[in-house]
Amino acid sequence: MLELNRQNHPVVQRRLITTLAHSHAEVLEAQRLRYKVFAEEMGANLPSAKEEIDRDIFDKYCEHLIVRESDENKVVGTYRILSPNQAQKIGGYYAQTEFDITRLLHLSASMVEVGRSCVHRDYRDGGTITQLWSGLAQYMRQNDHEYLIGCASISMADGGHVAASLYRKLHRVYGAPVEYSVFPRCPLPLHALNQYLDAPVPPLLKGYLRLGAYICGEPAWDPEFNTADLLILLPMSRMNDRYARHFLK
Repeated sequence: MLELNRQNHPVVQRRLITTLAHSHAEVLEAQRLRYKVFAEEMGANLPSAKEEIDRDIFDKYCEHLIVRESDENKVVGTYRILSPNQAQKIGGYYAQTEFDITRLLHLSASMVEVGRSCVHRDYRDGGTITQLWSGLAQYMRQNDHEYLIGCASISMADGGHVAASLYRKLHRVYGAPVEYSVFPRCPLPLHALNQYLDAPVPPLLKGYLRLGAYICGEPAWDPEFNTADLLILLPMSRMNDRYARHFLK
């Protein structure tokens, strides 16, 4: 378990504090933030919407990284983290609901999955995402994990043309070696979409790629969130040196 506020002093920047949730109440705060972002802003169809939280069966097996704004004492950013041991307990990774990841499973003894990343709309700046990534990097280092996977989402509000265009442009440069390929269970129909739009890369995906992540295959359509998801893989050994010095200081 990451003890940023015990073993190390909390990462504090611009009155933001990063730690792991240590109670059910803190996990609920993260789930309420996820609801606000995913359901209220993005229009996701969440099974737990009546409770005004975002929760699924993986949550109780995950650790929840949170960024708290110290003045107002509210959670403004979160990531959930599924460790290799906990993935084994639940029987797999969330990514396996969207992709066949057979070619990655030989890495599972040291493969952490991250997901449900979101930031409050008033705190979407470089400082908050830096806090989250610094917390993830410290978690990986403290627990001696080598591989990080997660789904990077692209909005399907336009029917998928932007997602298809981004995949066409990015996989040529950032595509994973064939031995790390994954296969979507519900593929985005790339052949039926415009793949030549000049679309901006979403900030989270851009951040993963700058860190040194691979895109492991074609996008999957997530109907619950109405997004096209790319499975990314970041071996810690590939982390860009400049970012490694910044996040692992």
